[in-house]
Amino acid sequence: MGLLAGPVTWLVARTGQRIRIDELLTLVAALAATAIMLRSIDVRSWAEVGLAPPAARARVIGMGWCVGFAAIGLACSLLVVGWLRITPAEPGSSLAAAVRITVFLVPAALAEEVLCRGYVLTVIRERIGTAGAIGATSFAFGLLHVSNPGWTMASVGIVALAGIFLAAVRVAYDSLYAAWAAHVAWNWVMAVPLHAPVSGLRFEAPDYRTVSAGPAWITGGAWGPEGGLAAVLGMMAGLAYLYARRRREES
Repeated sequence: MGLLAGPVTWLVARTGQRIRIDELLTLVAALAATAIMLRSIDVRSWAEVGLAPPAARARVIGMGWCVGFAAIGLACSLLVVGWLRITPAEPGSSLAAAVRITVFLVPAALAEEVLCRGYVLTVIRERIGTAGAIGATSFAFGLLHVSNPGWTMASVGIVALAGIFLAAVRVAYDSLYAAWAAHVAWNWVMAVPLHAPVSGLRFEAPDYRTVSAGPAWITGGAWGPEGGLAAVLGMMAGLAYLYARRRREES
């Protein structure tokens, strides 16, 4: 790490992108650690962690995206009725902002998926079963967000529920790529078309911004739409769909 301190400090100073650089470093470290475990220490195939080529089929990734999009889309649709308000913001290019935000969200989501629902989920699942593994990794996923601005026990609890939702996608499609796509879709809906906070983080929002106009326990308040009851309902609907799909396949 000492060898990287100098280059990272220089890169941050030149770009001003501390968060983006941290996320990229986290992704590289997570993938490298996974590769070392699979190739040298606990020898396994990439299929066991949901990262084999068949898990990256376009249909699988597309289904993951649709499930994530539908879950947060349902939540936001419930809020738009009267609990979210569009307010003017500084003029700018929403399209350019969308590209920059997406470039950040894609690797950030993959880093969190590899950390929480890759090798670790696989190993814990073998020891204590699927339910226990999902619970343990989702609890850890929630704790990863306690450093975000404005976190509360309720918001972190809902993030942990999001971990359960994403783990269910990972297990249902046997694909970490599908969970990654669902994760990106979830964050993208809030950050790009809505210009709303994502887990307490505010992104650039040219022209307009979506703010809470109702009780925080429903809308998520400053944490963003994923921090309230509406998001819980959206995730429960997504989990119900995944459960029904699993039952159909088993029968």
